Amino acid sequence: MLKIGRKAPKFSLLDQDENTVTLASLAGKWAVIYFYPKDDTPGCTKEACMIAEVFKEFKTLGVMVFGVSKDSPKSHKKFAEKYQLPFTLLSDKETTMIQAYGAWKEKSMYGKKYMGIDRITYIINPEGKIAHVYEKVDPASHALEIIKDLKQLKKQG
Repeated sequence: MLKIGRKAPKFSLLDQDENTVTLASLAGKWAVIYFYPKDDTPGCTKEACMIAEVFKEFKTLGVMVFGVSKDSPKSHKKFAEKYQLPFTLLSDKETTMIQAYGAWKEKSMYGKKYMGIDRITYIINPEGKIAHVYEKVDPASHALEIIKDLKQLKKQG
């Protein structure tokens, strides 16, 4: 888990259109980066669709939104098209960024332990620093929580 005030770790990943997105390309802008386990699964779909529902507010605030998972650009493209997601999905097959941002965790299902992606979201300020961290995410209400906090953070300068 990254701490508020820390420089966001650098990354370079392909999006759903196979364009490269880097931390440097976000310089001077506010960004929301959220990590999610898998395209087109119930919780991940709910979270993505809720963000899509309020995406105009993110745009009005001048905030870029990025979803990150291990899924391929092709999988992301199908997911984005199926649910008309208006934001960028990044593919981290090697989990390099996922690990750097503390979202790669040991999980357990039916008593079996495995490594997987934790739902974690970061707000990155225009200086490239972590402005807010969401460790426990409720897919149904998370988007509205982010908008509320972004408005506060932008007011503070």
